Amino acid sequence: MKSSPGIVAVRPPVRVALIGLGAIAQTAHLPVLSKMRGVQIVALCDNDAGKARALAQRFNVPNTFTDIEFLLESEILDALIVATPNHLHEPHALSALRAGVNVMVERPLALSSRGAERVLAAAKKADRKLFVANNQRFRSDVQLLNSFVQSGELGRLHTVRAGSYRQRTTMAPWRQRRAESGGGAFLEHGLPLLDLAAWVSNFPDAVRASASMTRARGANTVEDALFVFAELAGGINITIDVNWDYLGGEDRWWFEVIGTKGSARLSPLRIVKEIHGKATDVSPSGAAQRESPFIQSYRAELAHFVAVLRDEVPYESPDDQDKVYWAIEGIYRAAEDGKEIRL
Repeated sequence: MKSSPGIVAVRPPVRVALIGLGAIAQTAHLPVLSKMRGVQIVALCDNDAGKARALAQRFNVPNTFTDIEFLLESEILDALIVATPNHLHEPHALSALRAGVNVMVERPLALSSRGAERVLAAAKKADRKLFVANNQRFRSDVQLLNSFVQSGELGRLHTVRAGSYRQRTTMAPWRQRRAESGGGAFLEHGLPLLDLAAWVSNFPDAVRASASMTRARGANTVEDALFVFAELAGGINITIDVNWDYLGGEDRWWFEVIGTKGSARLSPLRIVKEIHGKATDVSPSGAAQRESPFIQSYRAELAHFVAVLRDEVPYESPDDQDKVYWAIEGIYRAAEDGKEIRL
């Protein structure tokens, strides 16, 4: 049967639920998704029923739950965003995948490389789409920087320097307990930098790593600071320096790549190339962003997430995370042992 002229089929919205209603859900996921076309937030889930109800009322969400199993049994969702404390990411993702639901998981995907492998395997078995919220990749300045690297305009990439210093603040108690957080400053702030460095350099194998960390005494404490040097295949050197107990007046964040024909750094974006034997600033010009890189990156990431679920852009399984989590374990092992390790 032919459709009548002028009649356009309206596609139903992607039905999304969130579990874990902490800071990232309140500052990024909910504000962005609530204004996005083609999306309906159908449910919120949190063990704090009062918080769930209050946020549901604020963002006009029709359903609230305090138990993930009841949420999944309701069959009202197409995708689940997991933003619970770190140790719950793997079990919550596995539960959703077993229920036939697509999943986006906030970092970290799991607390171990074995856990990451389990989630990746479960997504393939269920034939569902799995996303890891590496929002830094979706920053507009990161996209521009990466385009210069991938086009070869900076020559052969040989160095990545990155770091994040955060002022000392009061944080959720679970973040200080290793069994629940999996790690401290490095897992929170170093993981996205490590992922970004590996992504820009096309995920070469890690060769060796050395690291040092600062933390309070006790078997269950997490690190306040960690510095790592890693060598990747192809002669690429990476340094990452993170501290979430910094007393320096203001937060600092940096990311820089250096190649044989130029360099690029972020915040603000600056790209320098060798042209006719001279260092020349070729940084793209344009109007400043109206919103922070943080919100812009989440807006772009969630738009991509929805577009993939609607089959508007191809899906790519996050298999590269296997290398990232394996490297993280090696870095922590090097820091614990106080010696260089071969990876």
